[in-house]
Parts: sequence; structure tokens; C-alpha cells
Amino acid sequence: MPMSSPIESGRILSYGDALCEAVAMEMERDESVFVIGLNVTDHKAILGSTRGLVQRFGPDRVIESPLSEDAVTGIATGAAMAGLRPIHVHIRMDFLMLCMNQLVNMSAKAHYMYNGQLKAPMVVRAIIGKSWGQGAQHSQALHGMFMHVPGLKVVAPSNAYDAKGCMIAAIRDNNPVIFVEHRMLYYTDAFVPEESYTVEFGKARIVRPGDDITVVGISNMLVESLRAQELLAEIGISAEVIDPISLAPLDMDAITKSVRKTGRLLVVDNAWTSTGASAEILAGVAERLGGERPIMVSRMGFAPTTCPTTSALEKGFYPTPVTIASRIHRMVRPDAAVWEPDAGHAEMAYQLKFRGPF
Repeated sequence: MPMSSPIESGRILSYGDALCEAVAMEMERDESVFVIGLNVTDHKAILGSTRGLVQRFGPDRVIESPLSEDAVTGIATGAAMAGLRPIHVHIRMDFLMLCMNQLVNMSAKAHYMYNGQLKAPMVVRAIIGKSWGQGAQHSQALHGMFMHVPGLKVVAPSNAYDAKGCMIAAIRDNNPVIFVEHRMLYYTDAFVPEESYTVEFGKARIVRPGDDITVVGISNMLVESLRAQELLAEIGISAEVIDPISLAPLDMDAITKSVRKTGRLLVVDNAWTSTGASAEILAGVAERLGGERPIMVSRMGFAPTTCPTTSALEKGFYPTPVTIASRIHRMVRPDAAVWEPDAGHAEMAYQLKFRGPF
């Protein structure tokens, strides 16, 4: 069954294929667009997201880079400042730690420091999330760090429709964009138009309407939250599920409007809760609704420890439909007996499709 999409019929496309199609369309439309990164020409094609690009556009525009994140990010930043539009594929977000000076001090600040005379239109693709045991240094989701930096935009599409539209919008944007992709999303699909289109940054989407609680799911946690919503509906709890899509800029107006209605807010993130995206969303809602009406807030994400490697520990480390639904039940019905849905019933088919590293 296709994952959540704003359209309900037409062609079905996988997340990876949607990304690849978006890049190919923009490379065809604009000769200044090029792809650079480790393994972008590999036969596995970064989970299929770069498949066929080098054959179509040649090695001068689909450039295989050495394992030197800082240097290659500098090349991409310089190319962007010179008028090109690079798409730098870092594969794992963890590797962005090796090029923070280029991203935070160079590309993010170029427009401001040169009074608008210079810009750095580049897309930085970074994959996050669990899979087959990525461990402490390959599972981190650090989008909260980049949300903190003025000059950087951060997007985290949760489905193939938004993946294509956000990628086209990111390539055309005149600012550096951190493009967050959860590796489990590559094995989902959605209805995706064949034509070119953009998804506007800073506009959240209500994916499922509800009255009892507002649930904001970030990236893959939107998918997990939707499954939790289905489980809760079976016991009469109505959850309104929101996909922020864009984290910087962040659509606080849409989230606040929903919480004003429900009186409860749960944010589910693919990252540590401390000082992260979930903390920012809760604080923003509290500021806007403080004194207006009583609200109940909570957040779910990583415990304050490094990401585990083993499958058994992963199951306890990451939020799941079971733990999300259980938390929502406690928030909506605090006086009721503890409830937890059947784990087997909550298992997602897409989680069973993962086949290991790319």
C-alpha cells in the first residue's frame, strides 16, 4: 500500500526513484546542476537514488569523489558560489561532522557576509536512521544541529511525493539545503506525478485529521506515527498526525493551530530529544499558547546514549508504533489502565523489506 501522499491516484514510485527522477529532471532543465559524492556512480546507486545518472549526463556532471568530506564539501561550496548548483551526496549524515566548517562557516554565511551579492545554492544529501545494525557512528540523525544555524535550510520528506517535490525545490533554492533522508523510507512508495513540481518549504501538512491529540512525526517517525494512529483508532482515540516536511523553516503556525484544537501535543523524532527538533517544536507551541489554554506536551526520540548496533537493542532504542500508541493512550486517558497494542499487529510491512547496506 502506498505511503501517505497528497494525491490519491496515478503512478506509484518508490522514495529512491522519486529522488532520482527529481535530480534527472533538474539536470535536464538546468546545465548548472551537477551531482558529486562518494559512490554516486556505484552500481547500487545510493539505494537507487542516482541510478542511470552518469550514463545519461556523463562523468563531468555526475562526479565520483574521493573519501574526503571536508575537501569535497569545499569544492561544492566554491562551485555554488561560482554560479553552479551542486548536489553533494554524503550518504550518511554522520559524515557531515567532517565538514562542519565548510557548511556552517562558509556556505551558510555566504549570502549574509557578502550582503546578498554572493549565494551558495547547494543541496547536501544525508541519510539517517537504523537498518541492519549501523551502530554508534552510522545511525545518528543530527538535523537539530543544522536547524540551529541561520542560512541553512533543513528538509526531511517522509514519502516519495514530497521527496521529489522537495528535491526540485532544494535544487532551485539559492540557499544551502540539508536534505535529510531516512534509509527505511527508501523501501516505501507513494503516488507521484510524472511532471515537475515543487513542495514549498515551511508548510506542514495534516496527514490525518483528529481531535484528541496532535502528533508531529519527523521523517520516518511520521510513518510510525501513522501506524500508531491506526492502532489508536481501534480503541476510539482520534489523533491528528502532522508531517512538518520542512524543519527550517518550520511551520509553527499549522502545528499551533492543531494543538489549540486538541490541547495535547506529542512530537516523535528520529534523534535525541535534548535540545533537538522536538524541543524546538514544544517550546514554540508553549510560547504561542502560553496562557491561552492548558496544554499537555510530550516528546519521544532517542535516549541520551549512543545508538546501539544489535537488533534487540535497536528495538528498545527507537520509537515504534507500539510505544508511540502507548504514550498517546497515557496522554489522552491518564486515568485508564495501562494499554499497549499487540506488537505483531503493529509490525510494518515496509520494515521487512530492508536488505542491508547499499
